[in-house]
Amino acid sequence: MDKILEAVVMSSYPNNVKQGLVRRVIEAAKQPMDSEQCWSMLELSTKLYLTGDTKYKREVGKEVLEVYGHYHPEEFEEFFNVRFLLSLLQEGYGPLGKRSHYVLDYIQLGLQFVLESPSANSIFSLLRIEVLRKVCERPSPKQCAKISKLLTQHPQCIPTGKHQLLFCQQLIRCIGQFQCVSEGEEEIMEFLEQVNKVSGLLQRIWRTQTSAILPSLKELFAIISSTEEQEAPSNALASVVQFVPLELMDGVIRNLTNDDSITDVQMMMAIGRMIDWVSWPLGKNIDKWIIALLKGLAAVKKFSILIEVTLSKIEKVFSKLLYPIVREGALSVLQYMLLSFQHSHEAFHLLLPHIPRLVASLKKEDSNSATSSLEQLAELIHCMFFRFSGFPDLYEPVLEAVKALPIPNEDRIKHLLGQNAWTSQKNELACFYPRLASKSETGKIGLINLGNTCYMNSIIQSLFMASDFRHSVLNLTEGNSQPLMTKLQWLFAFLEHSQRPAISPESFLSASWPPWFTPGAQQDCSEYLKYLLDRLHEEEKTGKRIYQKLKESSLMSQAVEHHYLNKTLIEKMFGGKMMTKIRCLKCLNVSSREEAFTDLSLAFPPSDGNMRGSTSILPVEEIGPQFIEPPENAGQPTGSPWVWRKAPKASDHAAPPVSVETLGFQEPGEAANPVRGNDVGVDAAKDPLSAFGEQACAPKDSRSVPDLINYFLSPERLTAENKYHCEKCASLQDAEKVAELTEGPHYLILTLLRFSFDPRTMKRKKILDNVSIPVVLKLPILVAPEETEEVCQRGKDGAIPGSGFMTVVYDLCSVVVHSGISSESGHYYCYSRECTDSVPHGQPRDGVPKPASDKQLDFEIQWYLFNDTRVSFSSFESVSNITSFFPKDTAYVLFYRQRPGRQSCLLHEALAEAGRLHGEPSLHKDLMEAISKDNILFLQEQEKEARNRAAYISALPKSPLWWRDLDRDKDDDSSSGGCSPAAGGGGSGSFHGLVF
Repeated sequence: MDKILEAVVMSSYPNNVKQGLVRRVIEAAKQPMDSEQCWSMLELSTKLYLTGDTKYKREVGKEVLEVYGHYHPEEFEEFFNVRFLLSLLQEGYGPLGKRSHYVLDYIQLGLQFVLESPSANSIFSLLRIEVLRKVCERPSPKQCAKISKLLTQHPQCIPTGKHQLLFCQQLIRCIGQFQCVSEGEEEIMEFLEQVNKVSGLLQRIWRTQTSAILPSLKELFAIISSTEEQEAPSNALASVVQFVPLELMDGVIRNLTNDDSITDVQMMMAIGRMIDWVSWPLGKNIDKWIIALLKGLAAVKKFSILIEVTLSKIEKVFSKLLYPIVREGALSVLQYMLLSFQHSHEAFHLLLPHIPRLVASLKKEDSNSATSSLEQLAELIHCMFFRFSGFPDLYEPVLEAVKALPIPNEDRIKHLLGQNAWTSQKNELACFYPRLASKSETGKIGLINLGNTCYMNSIIQSLFMASDFRHSVLNLTEGNSQPLMTKLQWLFAFLEHSQRPAISPESFLSASWPPWFTPGAQQDCSEYLKYLLDRLHEEEKTGKRIYQKLKESSLMSQAVEHHYLNKTLIEKMFGGKMMTKIRCLKCLNVSSREEAFTDLSLAFPPSDGNMRGSTSILPVEEIGPQFIEPPENAGQPTGSPWVWRKAPKASDHAAPPVSVETLGFQEPGEAANPVRGNDVGVDAAKDPLSAFGEQACAPKDSRSVPDLINYFLSPERLTAENKYHCEKCASLQDAEKVAELTEGPHYLILTLLRFSFDPRTMKRKKILDNVSIPVVLKLPILVAPEETEEVCQRGKDGAIPGSGFMTVVYDLCSVVVHSGISSESGHYYCYSRECTDSVPHGQPRDGVPKPASDKQLDFEIQWYLFNDTRVSFSSFESVSNITSFFPKDTAYVLFYRQRPGRQSCLLHEALAEAGRLHGEPSLHKDLMEAISKDNILFLQEQEKEARNRAAYISALPKSPLWWRDLDRDKDDDSSSGGCSPAAGGGGSGSFHGLVF
C-alpha cells in the first residue's frame, strides 16, 4: 500500500484526481494490518511530511500519520521512539545540506498519540534537554516560535528546576537576536506573531514559576546594558517586559538603580535601548517601565545619565507620535522626559523645529487618537512655555501651530511641573545647567541662573549694555574702597573678556543680595535694581570718589568739577531731579520741593481710562504741561511756575502744550507718526488670557509709555482723607499736586507698575495691558527762564518758547520683560542694545555734540536678547510685538539713554574726554590675570568634558535616523496601508521603519 500511495502522490495527475485516490488509501489504513505494513506507511508519511517539496505532499503525510496514530497506536508508539526522536533533533532528517525545517512540527504532531504510552516520560525527558540545547544554539524566530508552540501545547516538555531558569534566560537571549529581514507587511506581521509566541511562552512559565522572573529580568538587563562592540539587541525584547507583573516594578527598579556593580555607561546604554522600545507595536506597559527606570535614576541622583539619554533620544520618541499604533506609549514617555527636564531648555528646544509639522499631520489625520494627542501635546508645550519663557523668536512658530488648541491654567501647569521634577532641590542640578560649547554667535556672554535669579541676570545685562556706565565701572582704580562696585567691575570685566559662553554671578549675588529676599524664590527685578543702585551710591559717598583721575588731569573747569565730582557715579548716570508742587485750592499758595530720583515708577491710569486732571486719555500730542495765568484775586505773582495739565481748547491762546513725544518703529519711506496706544494690540478673539484666572487683569486698550509718563506728570487732586495741610491757611484744604522733571538723568529708568494688590482676592495681581514702547522718547524738562531764553536765541529745537521747558531726547537701550502673571513667579529676560554717540566726541557744534540721526540710532544698532545663559540676535520689532504673541510677557523696566544736548553736554564732554584719553577701559593687573587664568581653565574643562561626553555618546545605542519619520510624513501623502502616520495610511516601508 505504501508503494501505491507514493506512486499516486508523485504522479503528475491533478491534485483533485490524486486526492480521490489518497482518500481510498487512507480509508484502507483504518483497517487492521500487519506491523510491517504499518512501519512502511509510517516511514513514507514521515518522509512526505519532513521532505515533501510541496504543501500538498506535506498535507498527505500529515493525514496518514494522524490515521495511523489513531488506528494503529501500538505500531505508532513503537515507531515514534526516543532514539528516533533524538536522531531527528540532533542529526535532522533528509539529505545533508537540506535538512528538514519541520522536525519540531512533526514531533508536536506525533506527541499527541504517545501521551499515555509507557515511553511518554522518556520522550518528555529527552525533549526537556533538547529544547534547551536548541535554544542555546540561537535558532531563528520561526524555529523559536515552533519550540514555543510545542512547549505551550505540551508543557510537560518545558525544562524544570535549574534548567528551567537557564531556558528562560537563553530564550531571552534568542529574542535579543531576532531580526526581521523582510520589509513586506505580511512578513512583518508574521514576525510579530512569532515574537509574541515566544514571549507568551515566557509568560506561561513565569505564571507557574514566579521565581524565574527576576533572574530572567537580570539576563534581559545584561543584554541591553552590554557595551561590547556588537549589533544592537532587537527591539523585540520589549515584548518580554510587557508580561512582567507591575507589582514587581518598584522592587526591580530599586535593585537596579542601587546596584553599585552597574556602571553609569551600562545604565545609560540600557535606558537608551529601552527608550527605543517605544517603537515596538502592540506592547503593553512598556512606557510604564521606561518611566519607572527614569524616575529611579532621578531618585538616586543619576542626573548626568538622565540628561545624556534625554537629549539623545527625545527627538526619536517625538517622531513616534506620527504612528497611531505606538502613539499612546510614546506620548507618555515624551511627557515625562520633557516635564522632568526642568533645569534647562535644551530638550524642549530640540523639538521646536518639528512641532509645527507634527501638529499639522495630527490635524490632517482627524482621528480620536490624533485629537487627544494634540490636546495633550498642547498642554505639554504650554508647560514648557511657562517653564522656559524668554525665547519669543523660537516660540512664535510653535505658538502659531497650537493657537487653536486649549490652554491649561497656571495651577494645572504648576501641578504637572511639580509632580514630575527630578528633584525639589534645584541646587542639586546647578552643575548640569545648559552646556554651551562656545560663545553665542553674538559675541556676548550669558549669566548662569543660580535658582530663580533671572531677575538679577536681566538687570546686570541691562546695566552692562549701558556702555557709559560700563566704561566708568571698568575704569575704576584698584584701591577704590568700594567693595560692591569692585565686584560689579569684576563681573563686567568677565562679561567683556571671558571665553566662557556664560559665567556665574554667584559672588556678586551674595554681595548684592537684599537681606529681605528669600533664597531660591523669584523676586521683583525693579526692587533689586533700586536696592543695588542705592547700595552703590551710598558706598561711593563714604569711599573714594570714582572721578579722581578726571580731577587730577584738570580736564574740567572748577565749576564743572564742583558740579560733577561731588556726584557719585550712580547720580551721574542714573540720577535725575524732580520738582513736586502742591497748590492749595483755597488760597492758591504753592509749596514746592525738589528731590532726586534714579527711576520713575509709572502707574497705570484707572480702568475707567480717566486721567487725574482730565476726562479722558488724550493722544500724546494733546497732553502736556501748559502755563496758565492764575486768577487775579488770588494775589499770586505773575509768572508763577505752576503748571496746569489739561486738554487745550481751540479758543485758548495760551502757549502750545508741552507733551511727551515719541518716534515709533517705522519702515524706511513711511511717515513718522507718534506711537499710539492701539498700535500694538492683542487679538481679543483668541482670548489667550482666559485661562489665567483672577490673578491677571485682562488687557485693556493698548497704552504707550508716553501715556503713562503723562499720567505720572498730570495733576493729582488731594481731597477727603488726602487733604493737604496748607501752612498759609493753617488747616487741611483741598489741593492739587503735580510733579515736574527739572533734570533729566543720563540713563532714564522707567518702571511700569504692573503689580498691585487686589483687596477682593487678597492677592497681588499683574496688569497685563499691552504698552507700546517708543524707540525714541522726548521728555519735557523744566529749566530756568534765562536758560530757556538762551537756548531759544541760539536756535535750538530743544526749547519750547514761552513754556519754561526744553525737550530732552532719549533713545531706548534696554527692556526688561517679565513673563508670568505674578511678581512671586514667572521669569525675567531682557532686550538690549548699545546706544552710543555715533559722531566722534571731539566735533561739537556750538559746544553741543552733534547727535546721531534718528534713523541711525533707531534701526542700525543691533538688538540682543539676553535670557540667562542664552544670548541671541533680536530686533526692535521683536521688542514691540512680544506681548502680542505672548500675553504674559510684558515690558516691566525700560532703560533710555539721553542724547547729547544742552542739558547733558557737560557730562557727555567729560565722558568723551575720558574715552579719548583712555580708549577701551584698561583693567588692573589682578583682574586681567584672573580672567586669563579662568580662560585657560575653561579650555581645560572643555577638553575634559569633550572626552567624557565622547565616551558617554559612544556608549549610547545606535538607532535609525529619527528625522526620517518626519520627512516621510511630509513627502509621502499618497501612501496607503494600516500603520501609517495618519489613520489608515502608510505603506509597508513606513511600518518597517517604525518597528525596526
